[in-house]
Amino acid sequence: MINSSISQNLLKTPIYDFIIEEKAKMINFFGWHMPIQFDGIQVEHNAVRNNVGIFDISHMGKLLIEGDELVSLLQFLVPSDIKRLTSGKAQYTTFLNHNGGIIDDIIIYYQNSKKVIIITNSSTKDKDIEWIKSHTMSTPIKVTDLSEEKVLLAIQGPQALKKLQLFADSDIAKLSFFGHIETKILGYPAFVSRTGYTGEDGFEIMVSNEVGRKLWKVFTNEKVIPCGLGARDTLRLEASMCLYGQDINDSTTPLEAGLNNFVHLDSKDNFIGREVLEQQTREGVSKLLVVLEMEGKQIARRGYNIFSNGKCISTITSGTFIPTTKKALSFAYLPIHLSQAGTVIDVEIRKKLYPAKVIKKTFYKSRKKKNKT
Repeated sequence: MINSSISQNLLKTPIYDFIIEEKAKMINFFGWHMPIQFDGIQVEHNAVRNNVGIFDISHMGKLLIEGDELVSLLQFLVPSDIKRLTSGKAQYTTFLNHNGGIIDDIIIYYQNSKKVIIITNSSTKDKDIEWIKSHTMSTPIKVTDLSEEKVLLAIQGPQALKKLQLFADSDIAKLSFFGHIETKILGYPAFVSRTGYTGEDGFEIMVSNEVGRKLWKVFTNEKVIPCGLGARDTLRLEASMCLYGQDINDSTTPLEAGLNNFVHLDSKDNFIGREVLEQQTREGVSKLLVVLEMEGKQIARRGYNIFSNGKCISTITSGTFIPTTKKALSFAYLPIHLSQAGTVIDVEIRKKLYPAKVIKKTFYKSRKKKNKT
């Protein structure tokens, strides 16, 4: 638990009171008073993998971007081809600086050629807004920050569809992966997307603060397990998903992070950082974000040093124990000649070296097949 005098200065989501009622263990997460766990990370992790869990992610940035030249702006700001999107589809992508470094990783929810919703990381929201505005000064683009007036909940797991459908007016099953709709939940307007940060089938729901509070209580009364940031971390690491500020930042490019699928160089449109990414595509990257699996019972955590042939070559960016596989996994940037699967390096843990092996980055896939319609 964090000191109560400190917690008074932290930001709180509209769900905060309910989280405290559940006696969750709280932490300072980039200035927010957030739950790290409720009944335990393993319990919450397994609930999402086998049943259903709910996360309060209202701390994340929620931006409404509108304007006549919107698509052209987005084409310039991100390396993904936004022209490929149709109404009701979304794109995971990144804002890049002029060196190709990642300013933030975001999801763009495309509603039409003049309107999108962008979800940002909480710690980067203000920076993202300023970045967007710095490129819209001579355009009719309007940026509206919805963050304080909207709750964002993630309901994730094989039973997520069944639980959400109980309270939704629309047939949620028709939503494809990374699809989204405006509908009604509990009879109130809601923005619902089939997205998440767990590797499971699931949904993210954006509603007014008042409705969000009602929805949290309704879901938890329906035995949907409340989950904290601890389980969110184990789930996303098992699913090979990056965390901004740890695994990716403004000094790493999407190609170094292995996010090649979201870089669309076949598009003829120019975008910020394109020249750097084109050069890295031609010449190759010098480092690559890999997944490491400890060969013993030790856990390689963020900041631990990595050695090869007795020389310190890198550090762990993220690392934890995965309840599903009972393995300790971690992320790290390794020189390209050490990034192949099967390569063994050493991790320094409490002044001793322990072996870890580079394994293939396999994105966890839910056992419940996602709707592809």
